[in-house]
Amino acid sequence: MAIDVIKTHGKTLEEAQKVADDLARDLADKFAVNYGWDGDTIVFERMGVHGEIDVNSEVVHVRAQLGFLLSYLEPAVEREVNRYLDEHFA
Repeated sequence: MAIDVIKTHGKTLEEAQKVADDLARDLADKFAVNYGWDGDTIVFERMGVHGEIDVNSEVVHVRAQLGFLLSYLEPAVEREVNRYLDEHFA
């Protein structure tokens, strides 16, 4: 199961990275994922889940792969990602 969400924004790169970091923290709190920065990309994972949040001066791109046992979380994770990005990049 895969999540793939792209959101354009009009923020500076630094502002967009801050919002992406806040999103990763929110996901970590709600879904118990670990995350960290690798350049302009946040990498997150937990058993059965791995993904990335790429940030540049134009878009934020969230990708995640959920293993079979966690596929039931896909709608909740995708809903949370879309809600957060809409709220902070609208």
